[in-house]
Amino acid sequence: MEFRIMGALEVQDGDTDRTPTAPKHRDLLTVFVLNARRPLTVERLRKLLWPREEGERSDSLVRGYIGQLRRLIGNDVITTVSGTYTLAIDRDQLDVDRFRRLVAGGTREELAEALALWRGPALADVDPDAERWTETGRLREELEELRLLALERRIGLDLDAGRHRDVLTELRELVAGHPLWQRFRGQYMLALYRSGRRVDALAVYAALREELDGGHAIEPDPELQLLYHRMLHDDASLHVSAGPPVLLPPDVTCFTGRENLIDRVVDGQVVVHGPAGAGKSALAVHAAWRHRDAFPDGILYADLREMSSPSAVLEDFLRWLGCPAQAVPGTVGQRERLLRTYAANRRLLVLLDNVSDESQVRPLLTACPTLVTSRSTLGGLTGATRVPVGVLDDAAAESLLVRLIGPGRGDVSELVRICGGLPAALRIAGARLAARPDWTAGYLAGLLEDEHSRLDRLNTGDQTLRSVLAIGYDGLPETARRTLRSLAVLSAPDVADWVPGRFGGEAETLVEAGLLETHGIDVAGQARYRMHHLTRLFARELPDGRASSDILADLSAVAMARVQASRFPLVSGDLRTASATRDIRESVEWLLAERAFLVGLVADLHGAGLDDECRRLGHLLTPFFERHRFLDDWRRVCDLALQAARRAGNARGEALILRDQGDLHRAERNWSLAHDRLRLALSMFLRHGDSGDVARTRRRLGRVQLELGEIDRAERALTGCLGSVDNPRDTAETLHALGALLARTGRTDEAADRLAESVRLFAGLADRHRQADALVKLAAVRLAQGLAPGARQAAEQARGIAVRLGDRLLGAHALLALARVNLAEGTGDLARDLAGDALRIFDEIGDDHGGKEALNLLRGT
Repeated sequence: MEFRIMGALEVQDGDTDRTPTAPKHRDLLTVFVLNARRPLTVERLRKLLWPREEGERSDSLVRGYIGQLRRLIGNDVITTVSGTYTLAIDRDQLDVDRFRRLVAGGTREELAEALALWRGPALADVDPDAERWTETGRLREELEELRLLALERRIGLDLDAGRHRDVLTELRELVAGHPLWQRFRGQYMLALYRSGRRVDALAVYAALREELDGGHAIEPDPELQLLYHRMLHDDASLHVSAGPPVLLPPDVTCFTGRENLIDRVVDGQVVVHGPAGAGKSALAVHAAWRHRDAFPDGILYADLREMSSPSAVLEDFLRWLGCPAQAVPGTVGQRERLLRTYAANRRLLVLLDNVSDESQVRPLLTACPTLVTSRSTLGGLTGATRVPVGVLDDAAAESLLVRLIGPGRGDVSELVRICGGLPAALRIAGARLAARPDWTAGYLAGLLEDEHSRLDRLNTGDQTLRSVLAIGYDGLPETARRTLRSLAVLSAPDVADWVPGRFGGEAETLVEAGLLETHGIDVAGQARYRMHHLTRLFARELPDGRASSDILADLSAVAMARVQASRFPLVSGDLRTASATRDIRESVEWLLAERAFLVGLVADLHGAGLDDECRRLGHLLTPFFERHRFLDDWRRVCDLALQAARRAGNARGEALILRDQGDLHRAERNWSLAHDRLRLALSMFLRHGDSGDVARTRRRLGRVQLELGEIDRAERALTGCLGSVDNPRDTAETLHALGALLARTGRTDEAADRLAESVRLFAGLADRHRQADALVKLAAVRLAQGLAPGARQAAEQARGIAVRLGDRLLGAHALLALARVNLAEGTGDLARDLAGDALRIFDEIGDDHGGKEALNLLRGT
C-alpha cells in the first residue's frame, strides 16, 4: 500500500484506490501521514483535527473516525498500543520518504525516479494554503529544495553524458522560474556553449550580473565567475563533456588476495606502505576502480616517481578539474588553496602513487579521501591511517600464478617458493610463462633455481625485478647502501636493530626505501627487521670494497662478546650476581630473541671458511641450547662447529665440540651415542687438553655410565673426579652427579649429604639454575628418606628460583617434585593439579621424558 502526499492526497493499494473521500477522514489520514510511525493519543489527534476548538469534540467522535478510516485502509495499518494510535508503515510506503532516499542516492536512475514521484506541492488538496498545519509549509519548502537539487544533479549528469541539446528547453524554463538559482544558470550557459552558442552563453551570465548588481549589489558566485572566465577564453576542455576526470591507470589483471584491504584503503587519508614489489600500487589502483561509483566527481591520479614536483601535480589536477590554464596561480601556496576550493564540494578520490616523502604529499591534501602508496610509512602525515602490505601467502600466490598462466601448466608451488610470495616477482614469472605456452611452471622453476642467475631470468620484456629493487637502492645515501650490502651477507631470517647499527647505518632508512621490512619487537625489547631473499640476491651482486669474510669476522666478534656476556650469568662463579636473577632473565631473553640469528651466523661463518669463529660461537651457545632444549638448533650448530674445528686442525677445539655433542645425546637420552662422543673427547683431551678438561669429561662419562647400568665404573669415575678438581664449580657438579648415583643405588643418606653440599656450593657460585637442579634431586632423596617436610622445602625453593629466572622447564621439574611431595602427604587432588601443570609445560617444550614422568604420576594419583 502506497501513501502519496506530494500533490493531492492518495492511498493506492495495488490497482485499488483507497483514498478517503469524506473531508474529516482525509484530515485524519493527513494527520497520521504527517506523523507516520509516531504514536498519537486521542487528545493529540483531537487538537490536530480541530486546532481552533477547546475540548468541544468528544474522544468517542475521534475514535469513531479512526474506526471508519481503519475499515477503509486496513486495521493493521493503524495500530493501537497503550491508548495511542500509530500509522505503522514502512518508509518506502510513503512517497516523501522514498523521494528523500532517492535524491540522496544521486544516480541518474534514482534521480529520475524521484522526480517522477513529484505531482505538485505537498497536500495540495487537503491544506492548499498551508495554514491548517505548520508541518505542511515546512514540508513544501523542503521538498521544493530537494526537487530543484534533484533536477540540478540529473541535468549535471545529462551534461556529463553529452546530452546538452536535450536539456536546453528544460534549463531555459528553470532559469526563468528560478532566476537566482545560479547552478541552473551555469548549467544553461554550459549547455548553450556546448551547442555552439558561445555568445548566448556569455549573455546569460551578463544578464545575471546586471540583475544582481542592480538589485543586490553583489557578484555572481565564484564558480559561475570561473565558468564565465573559461568560456571567455574558449577553454577547450569545455567543448566536449568527457565526464568527471578518472586519471587512473588500467586496473591490474588477475588481482588476487588483499580482499580485506580493498574497502579500508579508500576511507579517509590512507598510506599503503610496504617493501619493493609488494603490490602497493596494484592494491591502490584496484581499490580505486572497485569503488569508482563512490566518487562521481572523479578520481585524480599522479605517479610521484614520474612527476615529483608538487607544483606540477597541482597544475595538472587544477586543469583536470576545469581551471583554465590562464587562471592557474603561479605559486605553490596559491595552487594549494585553489585545489582545496575546487575539491571542497566534490566527491573525489585522490591517488598519489610512489611517494618518497611527506613533502610531496602535503600540498596535495584536500578534504577528499586521499590514498597514498609509498615504501615509507610517511610518519609525518600524522592524520593518516596506515595499511601495511607484505608478500602474499602461499595460497594467494599460487592463485595469482594460475590466473596469470591458466590451468594445466603444472605445479606452481616451487615457483611460489622461489619468488617468496613477492607480487612483482610472481607477475613477472607469470607473464614470462604466459608468453611461452610450451613451458611448464616446473621448467621455469628449474631455470630460476640457480640463485646467481635468478634476477637475470626474472624479466619479461621491459619488466625486470632488478629495476624495481634498484629504485629504492639508487636513492640511498652511501652509508645505507653499505649497510644493505653488509646485511645481504647474512642468511638469518631477521636481524635486531644492533646489527645494521654495527655496519654504520640505520635500519629505518632501508625500511623507508622498501628494502627492509619491520618484523616487530622481540622478547628482549629490540626492533627486528627482515630482508626478502630476492632483495638479498640483489644486494649481494652489488660491488663492495669489503670481502664477505671481513664483514662476518667483524660481526662475529661483536656477537660472541654479547653471547659471552649473556651466557655468563648461566655459568658464572661471580659472587656479585648472587641476588641478580634479573640479569639471568634478561640474558635469557636476549639469547631467545637472537637464537635464529646466531644459528644462521654459525652457518655463515662456516660457509665463509671462518673456522675458529664458527667453532667458538657454536661452543658458546651450548649451555643455552641445553637449558632450553633447543635440540635441533644444537645439533646443527654442533655439526658445523665440528666440521670447522677439524678443517682448521684444532684438536682441543674438536674435543670441546665432541663433548658438546655428548651433552646433546645425553639430553636426547641416547646413552650409547653420548658414551661414544664423550670417550672420543676424553681421548683427545688426554693428549691436547688440561686436567680440568679431562675431569669435566670424565664426570659426564660417569653420568652416562650410570644410565647404561655400569654403576661401579660410574662411581669410580665420579669419585676420581672429586679428588682431581680444585675449583668450587667442578666440585659442585661432581657432588651433584655423585648424589644422583648414590640415590639410584639406594644410599639415600650419603646421597642427601652430597646433594646438600652441591646446593650450598651452587648457591655460593650464584648459579641459580644448577642450584635448582640439585634441589629438585634433593627433594626426591628426602622423600626416599621419609622426610616429607625437607622434601617440600627443597622443592618449593627450586620452584621459587625457577619462577624468578623465568625458566619454564626448570619450573616444570620443580612442580613435579612438589606433586610427589603432596602425593606422599596424602593430598592427591593438589598433586594431580601440579602434575597436570607440569605435563602441559613438558608437552609445550617437547620434553618427552619429563612428560612421561608427569603422566605416570597422574596415573598413580
